[in-house]
Amino acid sequence: MKKSLPYSVKDVNYDNAKFRHRSPLKVLSQSILTLSTKRNYASCSTGKFLMLILIFGIGCLLVMSKGPNDSAPNEKGKVTFVGGLRLGKLLRKPPRLPPRLSPDEGQLRSNGSNSDPKWAVRQQSVKDAFDYAWSGYRKYAMGYDELMPISQRGVDGLGGLGATVVDALDTAMIMGHDNIVSEAGAWVEAHLLERISQKDQVNLFETTIRVLGGLLSAYHLSGGDQGTVNITHNGPKPAVYLNVAKDLADRLLSAFKSSPTAVPYSDVILRDSTAHPAPGGMSSTAEVASVQLEFNYLSAVSGDPKYSTEAMKVLAHIKTLPKTEGLVPIYISPQSGEFVGENIRLGSRGDSYYEYLIKVWLQQGGKLNSNFTYLHNMYTEAMKGVRHLLVRKSVPKGLVFVGELPYGSKGEFSPKMDHLVCFLPGTLALGATKGLTKEKALAENLLSFEDLENLKLAEDLAKACFEMYEVTATGLAPEIAYFHTQEYSEDGLEGGNKSSMYAKDIIIHQADRHNLLRPETVESLFVLYRITKDTKYRDQGWQIFEAFEKYTKVKTGGYTSLDDVTEVPPRRRDKMETFFLGETLKYLYLLFGDDSVIPLDKFVFNTEAHPLPIKHT
Repeated sequence: MKKSLPYSVKDVNYDNAKFRHRSPLKVLSQSILTLSTKRNYASCSTGKFLMLILIFGIGCLLVMSKGPNDSAPNEKGKVTFVGGLRLGKLLRKPPRLPPRLSPDEGQLRSNGSNSDPKWAVRQQSVKDAFDYAWSGYRKYAMGYDELMPISQRGVDGLGGLGATVVDALDTAMIMGHDNIVSEAGAWVEAHLLERISQKDQVNLFETTIRVLGGLLSAYHLSGGDQGTVNITHNGPKPAVYLNVAKDLADRLLSAFKSSPTAVPYSDVILRDSTAHPAPGGMSSTAEVASVQLEFNYLSAVSGDPKYSTEAMKVLAHIKTLPKTEGLVPIYISPQSGEFVGENIRLGSRGDSYYEYLIKVWLQQGGKLNSNFTYLHNMYTEAMKGVRHLLVRKSVPKGLVFVGELPYGSKGEFSPKMDHLVCFLPGTLALGATKGLTKEKALAENLLSFEDLENLKLAEDLAKACFEMYEVTATGLAPEIAYFHTQEYSEDGLEGGNKSSMYAKDIIIHQADRHNLLRPETVESLFVLYRITKDTKYRDQGWQIFEAFEKYTKVKTGGYTSLDDVTEVPPRRRDKMETFFLGETLKYLYLLFGDDSVIPLDKFVFNTEAHPLPIKHT
């Protein structure tokens, strides 16, 4: 949005004319013309001589006089001519107008920078936490997928590809942790290709979003993309990341090619590039529909369309399937290509399908008259379905939440909301403004009534997500919450913080009280702050970060998930998930930083928080 100038152009011209002093030539010429004497100076020799002197003197003044931008004065505020004559008083400067910023400078100063130094301090605290988490991983689990910080050892739960290393790499780049970039990059260069060629089964979705996405983001941020300014000079050359990404993706493609339909198998044997369906034969809808950002970008930078072609077949196929007001079941069959069951939810196995509809469209330029318009249409229809079928209010205080339809639209509504659903506020806000600030989108008349509805829903849902933290004794959210409604209530299952005004609205079952260091809420706080500029989202993010620091930090290094967030001290689990470094701390760092770092109108984050550039045509 263009910033208004200190004055209008009309005012500037008026003020300059009003206060501008007349030149010496104009003063003398007007004086001569207005003399009341009737003597004709030109009729005598003396008059002619005086006229010549006057003209010569005026000519000297005009030639020798220079503006303040033409020559440097020998003393501040004074202009000196030959012979030491100072004419500072004679050649008075025009009145000084207030400085005018260019539109870009004005926007950067008002929106992009931290005017309050406390946010720079808090951002540094997040950076320090990342360093602490990495130091624990490096000490006890380097090369393993995940750290078990209490046991002080590593574990491979994601195929053995060193998932934490790759997940954390672009976070370190964004934070400017050059030593960690060097360590992680050196490990990738020395070990990852060999690991890929030797490993057995991996999950297509998890490997794509964490490892492939992490490699591609590191490639871009290290300067691999033509025209991109690299943010780090540490670690291997960008081509190293790209070559490893291509080798991995070539093996993952077997999940698509082995399937009899456009729906890929869920599991891949890396060492021999074969694939097979998951036990039971079904794939998660979210998993098969959440690999497109990564494969699209790989095609763009490698020049080989095969990656994008295979991945986009999935979304094109889902377009043809029947839906319930744009909403889809959480399982799909690779054998038949059809949805299986009627369970509709935006939590596990359903979440990132909706996220990628809008993000893939944005990645491809965000044009409504392109070949990808169908994705925007599918997203728009789905969000209407969410508002109509899944959104409810709790009692007694009226929190807005998103529930589930376990048996389809004709079955009973469940007031259950996974923490995973807290991705939705950020996605709704992003879909409404396309990454622009709300102020700019409104000024440029880019928001439809439906966009405004979605933005309002985003803010309402973000409140419910934050209150899932606020109602617990630890200040950290459970994995799953239920909401008290007119039809559904349970007693004795509060979160432990009796001072919360929403203590009676949120129900937490015993089996759902764990916290895995998940990022979804802070992700939405980050996006909503960038778009609305409302500092309450920063304050909420800081409160969550402080709770992580207080209850999940392990003295010997790293952070751990918790078994029960409703009691203090909480029982601890023994795992630091890769997404704590790859997502949670990254989003908190960006939340407290400048908008110019990974701007939302130039990047999309994959569902593992790896930023990939938007294609601008």
